[in-house]
Amino acid sequence: MDTQTTPSSGGFTAWPSEEAMSRIGVPRMRMAIDLTMWLGIGGWLLWEAYGADVFDGVAVVVPPLALAAVTGAAELYDRLTLRHRLPASLGVLGGVALLAVGAHAVGATMAGGILLVVCVVQAMVRLPLAVAVPVGAALVTTLGLLGRVSLREGAIVSFIVLVTGYMLRLDAQARGSGFLQLRQERAVRAAEAESAALAERARIAREMHDVLAHSLSAQMVHLEAARLLVEREPEGPFRDGVLERVVDARRMAREGLAEARQALSALRGDSAPVEEYLRELAAMDPADVRAEVRVTGEPRKLAADASQALRRVAQEALTNVRKHAPGAATRIVLDYRPGEVALEVRDSGRPDAQGELAGTGGGYGLVGMRERAQSFGGTLEAGPEGKGFVVRLRMPV
Repeated sequence: MDTQTTPSSGGFTAWPSEEAMSRIGVPRMRMAIDLTMWLGIGGWLLWEAYGADVFDGVAVVVPPLALAAVTGAAELYDRLTLRHRLPASLGVLGGVALLAVGAHAVGATMAGGILLVVCVVQAMVRLPLAVAVPVGAALVTTLGLLGRVSLREGAIVSFIVLVTGYMLRLDAQARGSGFLQLRQERAVRAAEAESAALAERARIAREMHDVLAHSLSAQMVHLEAARLLVEREPEGPFRDGVLERVVDARRMAREGLAEARQALSALRGDSAPVEEYLRELAAMDPADVRAEVRVTGEPRKLAADASQALRRVAQEALTNVRKHAPGAATRIVLDYRPGEVALEVRDSGRPDAQGELAGTGGGYGLVGMRERAQSFGGTLEAGPEGKGFVVRLRMPV
């Protein structure tokens, strides 16, 4: 099982930070220099391997194949260390070290030495120091034994290689720390901007509540009083016409007040779930024609724009039912699916005009609903089905 160490910015057992081990924040010029350096090391390895005069005949393909294997191992090592997979990282590093020992054993001593030095530097740069130091020491000791150098020369070489690797580690860590600090500053600025936006939205919501909501509430009171006064008048066409318009005006004021409250909640960031809004929308109809609302799937919180799109499409679809098929049985289905949400509004049609819906599609506001759906990457289908009309909306979430 792979061992994972908690990342940290310091400490003897800590891995280098993600920013230090990745290419995040590395200037293009530095990346070009690093690439040139690695290409130079690869060319040097091939030069020394062929210069040893041990790869003749069929074996002439061995150095390029070995270099390709080392390149793949280096890429794998980078990914494993970035994910803090210590045993696997040590396995890859050990494989390259064995390849270096094998190169030395067949006579390509310089190529094997170069590979061992690279292994030491990579251990010091990308592994926790508690592991990197003993691994690096073991590798440079191996290098000294293979090269049959004196104790003094081995100590000097070991010191230079280990310190070089550690200096490169510090350089990468400093760059990573600077980039991490920059990212944190950007996050703080974004949070401050979001806080300011929320404060402004709350101020607008208060203004809307003080003006619009109070005005609509007062209109409803006056319209109710007007309805009661009109109902006391003698029955007749004039009285019935006025009463119908007063009732319609009161209904529109009630719907406007509900919409205003929804808008205020959205501005404050505490809007009710879509399913609750659909039930409130259906409850505005008389009890005998009230739409049936059904929710399937696992309800979840939606983004503000997706939630608003669902609300507006449902509102427009129900308004069209009231206009073009008054009294029709209506069913609203909200379906939460993996990666998307679907809304279906279906009516049964008018019993006294079964063929009327097919010829009145232009009055259903379909263009606006489709545009709203497409603006959020969704699709909307609408048209006659059976004796009624159906609107289907699908949106990614």
